[in-house]
Amino acid sequence: MTNYYFIGIKGTGMASLALILHDQGNKVLGSDIDKETFTQFPLVKAGIQITDFDPDLIKSNYVVVKGNAFSDDHPQVLAAKKVGAKLLTYPQAVEEVIRRHFSIAVSGAHGKTSTTSLLAHILSNFESTSYLIGDGVGKGVFSSKYFVVEADEYDRHFQPFTPDVAIITNIDWDHPDYYKSLDDVKSAFSEFADHVKKIIFAYGEDPEIKKIKPKTARILSYGFEKSDYFCANNIDKRTEGSYFSLSKGGRKLGDFFATIEGDHGILDTTAAIAVADYLGFSVDQIQKGLLTYQGAKRRFNISQVADLTIVDDYAHHPTEIKATIDAARQKFPNKRLVAVFQPHTYTRVNAFKDEYVNALKSADKVYITPIFGSLREKAGNAKSEDILDKLPNAGAIISESNAYDKLSAEHRSVLVFMGAGDIEKYEDALKKGFE
Repeated sequence: MTNYYFIGIKGTGMASLALILHDQGNKVLGSDIDKETFTQFPLVKAGIQITDFDPDLIKSNYVVVKGNAFSDDHPQVLAAKKVGAKLLTYPQAVEEVIRRHFSIAVSGAHGKTSTTSLLAHILSNFESTSYLIGDGVGKGVFSSKYFVVEADEYDRHFQPFTPDVAIITNIDWDHPDYYKSLDDVKSAFSEFADHVKKIIFAYGEDPEIKKIKPKTARILSYGFEKSDYFCANNIDKRTEGSYFSLSKGGRKLGDFFATIEGDHGILDTTAAIAVADYLGFSVDQIQKGLLTYQGAKRRFNISQVADLTIVDDYAHHPTEIKATIDAARQKFPNKRLVAVFQPHTYTRVNAFKDEYVNALKSADKVYITPIFGSLREKAGNAKSEDILDKLPNAGAIISESNAYDKLSAEHRSVLVFMGAGDIEKYEDALKKGFE
């Protein structure tokens, strides 16, 4: 048993990793701010203690894991160095878990959380599987056979990872506060691919992925083209989900049904199927896993209030917004779609304002909240009006105080809430108005 102390334990990845290490028989505790977050509830349920940032709590026999948002001069980091505790960054701690398992890392600019969650679910039905997902979910199984991990490209966090198998869903320019260009992003994914030991399943129609030449691993493509090794075809999109066939190396592998809507849902499902097939799972086993999958947190979660249908989704990049609206069109073909979008970070709005306009045009009406910043970026030279004022389907800027008045008037519509910040507070304000 190892004693782990997490600095910033409520972070989505940190909370997931803390749960894994706890479930595998280690003693885990950690520090964070008092503000309530959705990630803390599984920690509390597991009996994991959450403390303040008191440096005196750090002991020499701890393995201290430093969250990505915390600098080297943080008081608890300095305390760890002073008492001689082993100090790891979050990516380094994840790599230690990767090395103890047959590991599958899921990377990509978009779709990695849904793909990680789905793959972990399929494998867990039939084999002992630990997993770490970017939505704050983590499960550790003692002596598990597989470890499925979401590999985040921000700040090159996935660089230490050395998985046996990897998925690359796509390569796109995002996180403009860190990556300066698409070439910069591609170089990070190329470095990550060089660390994969055996095989990479990659989206075959992505032009940037095609440029990657891993040092060791071979690449098998998946997608919609006949040239893809895993090719999804005979697609039938319905309100309950998507039916499709999958060929493998030019020969039919099987027929499948997935409840994840849209083309991106079929692609994410195909990637998960490809890995499960590689690991020796049968078509029947894979389909059983697909049928019992409940979805990832904040990925197209549907609820109802009064005569309004609410879709809650993490989409915050223009590519993700387009995919989410397309999925809503498939799920609700005869409904009016109203987008409620929370822009995430000022640099992203500055970099992609025209792309946001093009993506949001496909909704019937658009409301936008003020920009949600981050710990790294609390202000900037951008505002939500930079997007809203260019939209022909513009509604208004909404706040917690006017969310009910504005949105409750959209009778019998589907409200698609999208954002990576605290957009749930606008949903809550709407729901409380009906109480």
